[in-house]
Amino acid sequence: MVAICSGIHCYYSSLAAAASLFLSISSACARAPTGGSFLRCSISRVSLGSIAMDDAHACEAATDKGLPSGIDASMVDEYASQSKLLQEFVKIPNIGKAWIFSSKNENTSRAMVSIGQSDLLANKKRNFLLNSHISKSAAKSVNFQWSPFPIEMSGVSAIVPSPSGEKLLLVRNAEDDSPTKLEIWGPCQLENEIHIPKYVHGSLYADAWFEGISWNQEETFIAYVAEEPPQPKPEFNDSGYKKECSSQKDCKSWKGQGDWEDNWGETYSKKRIPALFVANISSGEVRTVKGISRSLSVGQVVWSPSSSYSLVFVAWSDDNGFQETPRKLGIVYCYNRPCALYAAPDPFKEEADKPSTDSKADTTAMVKLTADVSSAFFPRFSPDGKFLVFISAKSAVDSGAHNATNSMHKVDWPADGKLEGSLSVADVVPIVMSPQDGCFPGIYCSGLLRFPWLSDGRTMVLSSVWGSREVILSVNVASGEVSRVSPLDSDYSWKVLALDNNNILAVSSSLITQPQMYYGSESSQTDKSFQWDWQEISSPFPKPSDKVSSLLADHKFSLLKIPISNPSDKLPDGAKLPFEAIFVSCKDSTSSPTVVVLHGGPHSVYPSSYSKSLAFLYAQGYNLLVVNYRGSLGFGEEALQSLPGNIGSQDVNDVLTALDFVTKRGLIDASRVAVVGGSHGGFLTTHLIGQAPETFVAAAARNPVCNLSLMVGTTDIPEWCFLEMYGKEGKNCFTESPSAETLAQFYEKSPISHISKVKTPTLFLLGAKDLRVPVSNGLQYARTMKERGLETKIIVFPEDNHGLDKPQADYESFLNIGVWFKKYMSK
Repeated sequence: MVAICSGIHCYYSSLAAAASLFLSISSACARAPTGGSFLRCSISRVSLGSIAMDDAHACEAATDKGLPSGIDASMVDEYASQSKLLQEFVKIPNIGKAWIFSSKNENTSRAMVSIGQSDLLANKKRNFLLNSHISKSAAKSVNFQWSPFPIEMSGVSAIVPSPSGEKLLLVRNAEDDSPTKLEIWGPCQLENEIHIPKYVHGSLYADAWFEGISWNQEETFIAYVAEEPPQPKPEFNDSGYKKECSSQKDCKSWKGQGDWEDNWGETYSKKRIPALFVANISSGEVRTVKGISRSLSVGQVVWSPSSSYSLVFVAWSDDNGFQETPRKLGIVYCYNRPCALYAAPDPFKEEADKPSTDSKADTTAMVKLTADVSSAFFPRFSPDGKFLVFISAKSAVDSGAHNATNSMHKVDWPADGKLEGSLSVADVVPIVMSPQDGCFPGIYCSGLLRFPWLSDGRTMVLSSVWGSREVILSVNVASGEVSRVSPLDSDYSWKVLALDNNNILAVSSSLITQPQMYYGSESSQTDKSFQWDWQEISSPFPKPSDKVSSLLADHKFSLLKIPISNPSDKLPDGAKLPFEAIFVSCKDSTSSPTVVVLHGGPHSVYPSSYSKSLAFLYAQGYNLLVVNYRGSLGFGEEALQSLPGNIGSQDVNDVLTALDFVTKRGLIDASRVAVVGGSHGGFLTTHLIGQAPETFVAAAARNPVCNLSLMVGTTDIPEWCFLEMYGKEGKNCFTESPSAETLAQFYEKSPISHISKVKTPTLFLLGAKDLRVPVSNGLQYARTMKERGLETKIIVFPEDNHGLDKPQADYESFLNIGVWFKKYMSK
């Protein structure tokens, strides 16, 4: 193991030199005494502060050129003021991933933390790496000694340290026809740079779903998932069709389109099929893992302890259409796509074994490991290699809901490495249907650490959701015992970042508190469960401005349990339990306007963690009522499954019940309430202004679902419309050609059926490249409002998709929401 000064820190310095990082640093930044100061200084040169006009320039521009399109003359000063405030929130960095590496001295270790920050001018997110030396004392105190400067990972798509931390893989995906680059960094030097041309494969998948970049234990090979090479296309010239196509560019010919190929929808429309590859980091040779059908899309690869089946990965089938006909449906945010675990040989090992192996043997064939489970993903081997643990969304697959309560399972891995078919699957943590008050509601897992194990080799640590909080859990995979590791008495949200043997590096935040890193250690054991001590660690980040700190300090938040109004006897017990809302209040909440905030999904959740967008809204002097209506994650499966078949009624009633709850308790001024939501939250927003037209003085909808009968023929998830309309039966009646009667029912279930009652001024924020809820949905509703003479504002972002999460779109969206609400909620 290399020492801190000659290891990670040293090769970061080489990396910085290679990237010419310091050419971009001003002399003032070079003199910055701390890492935090450097970070603030290095980013300030690209913040919108350089383009936002001061009041004098704004007046001059308005006089000379007139107001920009869509800006109300009476709100120019408000627009300028809020834009400056929003920049204060945008430039605050956020914490991404983290890695910790052990050393020979048990009292020291090394950490790397990735941080991100929006670059508004370039309209992209910039990523940096910070490293730290960790020292621990006998008194269990811990000290993080951060490097003085962060290192920018410009042009880097993925950062993957090797298991020992002595090597670092940087992936540089090309945006044109240039080769993909894999950089292998060692202590103080670039050890190898592998250039992979497009005819071998395209960009590596670096998203949170298909991504699979994995070092073998010997750190000699890397397995990964990348776009398959382009399929041959017909070629034409002035004589017509060329029978012999060429990969070389020819100015006298052109490539045709060929057959259209289905894709995985939103965010994946320009991506080719994900395929599996292995690279030899010494020779630079790359080989395809053969035998995988193009009807399978692979991801999440890990190395197994087996010599014959070295690779274990997840694969999704194309057969998602009506009666399992070939059809790729949108997959991002959709855990209900059937998937299974497979095993395949390492192509390098397979080649080496060929002379001594019978060519007809089955050992080289791909094996399906989880044939009896409809969903299996996030595979992780135990440290001793005796069993394989995975997460399942079988409840989502079986019911059709796009997300649901997860379960955890394991399979015993054969000691001889021989696989003869599907393995026997054992339950570790089952689906929780109806949690008792305050008890474990089930697993809701959106990712696992690469190495999630404590030193006993049996306990996994993971992040999950518990009501309206994100929490850290430990799971003993031998006994199935689940414990809450993050503080039991905290309404803050917690996420695990990395493990340091039996210690945990975590991040904690709330809606009114910015993220802070903590170091957790086991302190004692009571009733067979461990208690954890959490120490706040020194932060390398700059403190927010005095203005932002003051605004955050002026608010408090609480979790409210909202009883169900008039529960039906037909509801299962879990759906009769109270749901939750997060109430962020000003010092004098009763004299302040209130914004109701609604999440999308509908099977997702708004946790209590920090959000710059929501912080910007309540910084305007608003209360926030963030409603996690029934159907949200974190409350057990019965509550979640009560919503499909009842959208537009049960969820609408839950929101109005929550609003009535805070009104009757004298917490808000009910005459000044606005509502904002995106996707299904936009569905609820537009439903609410139609079903409760006297309740809201302003509304904002981001890519809202307004007309199911229009959406079903244009979205990448048409089966969602059937499931949420008809409940579980919708999965069986899904078709690409719904009848006129079905379309009429979709229309009646939609917000547009109530538009004749709408009075509320409404802002629409739409992404022109949205495949999930295509822009036509919001435009139709907004145009109808205009047709009826209602106050309506429409902003369309031509290059953005469903999330509206590119920095400029995100910035302009919430700036306009803030100004729109101020216009209609000011006394």
